[in-house]
This record gives sequence, C-alpha cells and structure tokens, in this order.
Amino acid sequence: MAYNEKLAGRIRQALAHLPRVEEKKMFGGIAFMVNGKMCLNAGEGRMMCRIDPALHEEAKGRGGSTVIMGGREYKGYVHVGEDIIRPAAAFNYWVALALDFNGKARSSREKR
Repeated sequence: MAYNEKLAGRIRQALAHLPRVEEKKMFGGIAFMVNGKMCLNAGEGRMMCRIDPALHEEAKGRGGSTVIMGGREYKGYVHVGEDIIRPAAAFNYWVALALDFNGKARSSREKR
C-alpha cells in the first residue's frame, strides 16, 4: 500500500488530542477514522479530506480536487496535494475543515 508515512505522522499528531481515532487501510492509504467516521486519509502525495459538501466548491478554490472513485465524483471528499499542505497553516486549515464536518457527518454504517 503506497502512502506517505511522513504525512500520516502529521495527521496522527494533529489528531492526537482526540479520544476516538482509529487507523484503517483504505483508499490506497491510511484512513483516520474519528468517532467511527472517515475523516482524513494519507495517500501517496496527497491527503484526502471528508468535508461539508456545501463547502466543496470553495475547497476546490483553495487547491482541493474532487475525489473520483470508480468513475464517480464524490462531493464532500477532496484530495489536497502535499505541496498545498506543506505549510503548517494550510495543513491545519484542511484538518480543521475535516474535523468540523466530522461532528455533523453520518457514519457509513448508519442506515440512510
């Protein structure tokens, strides 16, 4: 599984203060589940963030790109390249955006 361990370490450190964080191999990287919900993912050369779908277009304007899996676009999921999140302030922005939505997001295990 290809992912950037340094990026995974940055995410671990950013989430260290939270009580319910779990790591799972998903999406070709390491997913960080917060409160049982996918929040962030460290991949190869990029981080995936689960954000409020209402903020999706704004996030794209800040350097995020829509996640596409199986030919389908996933609104509310964005990839952010390592070059964009290299500065601590930018990294913290994306982590905060994902954590903010995590409190409102439904678990994929919940019935819709």
